Amino acid sequence: MSSFHYRALQPNGAVADGVLDAPNRQEALRVIAGRGLRPIKLSETNGVNGVHKPASKNNSATQKPSTGFPLFPTKISFGGSNSISPRILENFTRLLSSLLSAGVPLSRALVILMREASTPAAQAKWKQVHDSVVDGLSLAEAMGRCPETFPKVYVAMVEAGETGGFLDVVLGQIADFQASEKEMRSKVTTALLYPVILLVLALGVLVFLLVFFIPRFQTIFTGFGAKLPLLTQIIVSTSELMRSYGLIFVLALVGAVFLLRNWFASPKGRRMWEGMILKMPSIGPLVAQFAMSRFCRMLGTLLGAGVPLVNGLNVARRSIGNQILVDAVSNSIERVKEGKQLGPSLGECRVLFSGATLEMISVAEESGRLDQELVRIARVTESDLDRQLKTAVALAEPLMLFLIAGFIGTIFIGMVIPIFSLQDHIK
Repeated sequence: MSSFHYRALQPNGAVADGVLDAPNRQEALRVIAGRGLRPIKLSETNGVNGVHKPASKNNSATQKPSTGFPLFPTKISFGGSNSISPRILENFTRLLSSLLSAGVPLSRALVILMREASTPAAQAKWKQVHDSVVDGLSLAEAMGRCPETFPKVYVAMVEAGETGGFLDVVLGQIADFQASEKEMRSKVTTALLYPVILLVLALGVLVFLLVFFIPRFQTIFTGFGAKLPLLTQIIVSTSELMRSYGLIFVLALVGAVFLLRNWFASPKGRRMWEGMILKMPSIGPLVAQFAMSRFCRMLGTLLGAGVPLVNGLNVARRSIGNQILVDAVSNSIERVKEGKQLGPSLGECRVLFSGATLEMISVAEESGRLDQELVRIARVTESDLDRQLKTAVALAEPLMLFLIAGFIGTIFIGMVIPIFSLQDHIK
């Protein structure tokens, strides 16, 4: 017999805390339900000093395995006070999934989440969603009113879960997808951090040399009236341009970046930019692989949660991020609607799917394990992307160091060469 500490909702909405004895976690939940309570948190104690001990996964009979998260986390944390961070959103999704799995009504679960929110912004956002649901909107419609917090893909998955009657499962799958996405983005950011730092340092050193260092030597050379070598003349002219028009150049560059950013934000500009990225020799294949892994993981997650194939394809294509690739997948979806298999239908999207990947999808579809295979393909692709990023960074670091040394060395040589001819002018 084990002791369990529980926290549950009473019929009047009040929260009750207590301790009960039961042979296992499942029986403890039955006892709590028999008392007319709805469990929020259940943790095993050691029975001696009352210290809580997390329940084993093997005893979590009431928790759906697809959520991949402890049944009743206690507090949403992290994130700034004025925004909803990805970490807060992921914890919100997991906790909502756990509460719904435990049988807590949606409106009451949203009230609990609102009370447990760690930031005022999160509390206000969950209250907005709760009020919309109480007013008669579906959860997907309520979340759709907050696009700055809930992405379109998120809302589409919630809508699919509500339609199919497995909202708690889909929410757990969303949280798992968010965790995988965050891990992948973190790897990309970490891989690019060091090269970016090197580039910024290199530009800083070059600006310092051209603006503050070169003018000192220029004064010396002018005093002797010597004719400067071509390399030195180029460096000195560049320095004069930087000192005379540097601020104008920076302002023009900022303005150009602002205009380009606004243009690329338009549908036409975005398509052109995405097309340019896909055509880049090294970056294009990496972007396509990343989009393919997101698509496969999302589709596999949805199919594993019971979402029909066509509905899952419509949701998963929104996760790709590149509109050109989205259009290519949209054509494949039309062929699936006509009754064709998924593998051959995706055959024309060769930018995204290689021949081997299409063959694996076809075989998995025939054997009835398409959801598992898609998640496996995504996992293998992400591992391959991680290796490619590490290799690219390993090559980029010495290359950038070589370029930095080359620029600085060129400036140094250009300034030193005239010094050797000063002796003739002194004589």
